Amino acid sequence: MTSTKEIGVGVVGLGYMGRTHVTAYRDAAADGVRTRLVAVCDANPALAGGDTSARGNLDTGRHAARLFDPRETSFHRDPAELFALPAVDLVSICTHTRSHVELATQALEAGKHVLVEKPVALSAAAVERLLAAARAAGRLCMPAMCVRFWPGWDWLRATVRAGTLGEVRSAVFRRIAAHPGWAPEFYRDPHENGGALFDLHVHDADFVRWCFGPPAAVTSTGTIDHLTTLYRYLRGPAHVVAEGGWDLATGFEFVMSFTVAFAEATADYRLGRTPPLLLCRDGKAQPVALAPGNGYEGEVRHALALLTDPDAIPLAPLEDAVGLTRMLEAEGESLRTGATVAV
Repeated sequence: MTSTKEIGVGVVGLGYMGRTHVTAYRDAAADGVRTRLVAVCDANPALAGGDTSARGNLDTGRHAARLFDPRETSFHRDPAELFALPAVDLVSICTHTRSHVELATQALEAGKHVLVEKPVALSAAAVERLLAAARAAGRLCMPAMCVRFWPGWDWLRATVRAGTLGEVRSAVFRRIAAHPGWAPEFYRDPHENGGALFDLHVHDADFVRWCFGPPAAVTSTGTIDHLTTLYRYLRGPAHVVAEGGWDLATGFEFVMSFTVAFAEATADYRLGRTPPLLLCRDGKAQPVALAPGNGYEGEVRHALALLTDPDAIPLAPLEDAVGLTRMLEAEGESLRTGATVAV
């Protein structure tokens, strides 16, 4: 695609995450990115008018009176109808987890590029099938790993890689919440959602792997709905831990945080704090300036850039989702057996 082409977008699934994607595309267009929401798809016909009622853990963008204008964006109940539209170049798959691979494959076979929500699937074998389909189609298929694009988290990865604060001695990540109140049938069934292990903890598991590389082994304790994993490296930080859970009481405020001890300073991030990122050294805690926006906006704009900028480097290749899912499978095995499991 050329850099001057307007990218037509379709979004499949208008639950909390689908609406988040629609908002991110809309905000990108408002900021001058050449993209347009061509079509949306959902099984619920009541959403055809552009209702905006769905909410989740995070405030994900600039709110409008309606999610989309039905005079400009067509509504479909059958994904195949959306995939057949010539004006759609890129499709966001934002449905329940077990449909991700099938729908993404159909979109790829229809010649569309794909941004597919996390977790891509509940097994590495399923993600590998999607990877093969993307390669056969010669199209982009990007997993929606939003934390890679989150202001503050991108700073952490760049700082770790640059080594400007010395080696990492400890890295602790925490993501805990009350049980999701939206899509109750889906979130009641761990066979469908993979529990907090796959649906919530997946963010920090991916970031650990992206920041420090694949661990040699994992040791996990707890349950799939609230776990702590120690990531073991042969050459790397001695203490890398991530806690994830969604079994807190209703009313508990969502926590998304990290504390990373470098040899020369400690970085501490807490979502919702002002400022969210502090760098502590020499007896002082100094704020770190962060870019505006959130990771959802970042991942959407990155996917759009990959389709228009020949020099853009993929920051979330689908191959990474294969390795991540294998690691989550190892964490699940460690939870079941109590043993340290090689990755």
